[in-house]
Amino acid sequence: MEIRPYISSQTEEWNRFVAASPNATFLFDRGYMDYHSDRFSDASMMAYGDDGRLLAVLPANRHDNILHSHQGLTYGGWILSPKTDALTLTHIWDNWLKYCRTEGVTEVYYKPLPYFYHDRPSHTDEYLLFRSGASIVEASLASTIDMQTWKGFSKTKRWELSRGRRYWLPVEETSDTAAFVRLLTDCLHDRHNAVPVHSAAELELLRSRFPNRIRLFGIRADGEMQAGVCMFDTGTVAHVQYICTTPLARDMHLLPVIFHTLISETFSSRRWFDFGTSCENGGMILNEGLLRQKTAFGASPTVYTRYRLSL
Repeated sequence: MEIRPYISSQTEEWNRFVAASPNATFLFDRGYMDYHSDRFSDASMMAYGDDGRLLAVLPANRHDNILHSHQGLTYGGWILSPKTDALTLTHIWDNWLKYCRTEGVTEVYYKPLPYFYHDRPSHTDEYLLFRSGASIVEASLASTIDMQTWKGFSKTKRWELSRGRRYWLPVEETSDTAAFVRLLTDCLHDRHNAVPVHSAAELELLRSRFPNRIRLFGIRADGEMQAGVCMFDTGTVAHVQYICTTPLARDMHLLPVIFHTLISETFSSRRWFDFGTSCENGGMILNEGLLRQKTAFGASPTVYTRYRLSL
């Protein structure tokens, strides 16, 4: 095995590999990863076999002596070719740790891809984290719908859906990124004193690169967007990236209308519908109201984890 640092001239090779991998999403495409390359010192790696075949890639960045499986991504870890089995990854892993030590890395933070994002099970890295003495430093509770067993909304959410439908306002896909981000910014500021991860320019750039993967949906009333949802669609998982509503939308119960449409119609062919996490501070603070709302939409608890490995 040979571990090599990724260089920008390998973008096409990297992207072809990611597109064919059974445990990758479009977030690992360099077109997504590199939109915020100015914020991170990229330290991505590529693992080759003795025959020169690319076997695995690792999206990563480095800060001083610490290597992160990329801080700009929600999840990460080693991405494998369809033919890279557990034993092969074990050899890659051992060579990777040796490589990290020779490069002066003293600590690794690693975020495995949650199981429901895999096209097929691929969890050897979590076994190898255990074998290497890694410890969990973050566990954020998420809410995810198994689309094959979804039972629908709770009684309360069904009532809200009925009330929202009385207004006969359609759920529409929109290309108006600026209007969506304005609504999102106001909503996050007023309700959570927070700001969006993506600026309007960044979200528009990413949507231009991945128009079939990053999609915006909303309901308009009084000539303005009142409720909106940004979806990241991996093909296996429909992930809720952003939710935003006005006070009017909340009074009219428009959000249940959007989610019922997205779950039962727009993304009904996906394997999973993921609302994302309801935690802050590495999972130590649980937003109970947010979790309760996602559960009422029919979601069940899943977990996003992060590990620390001392070298």
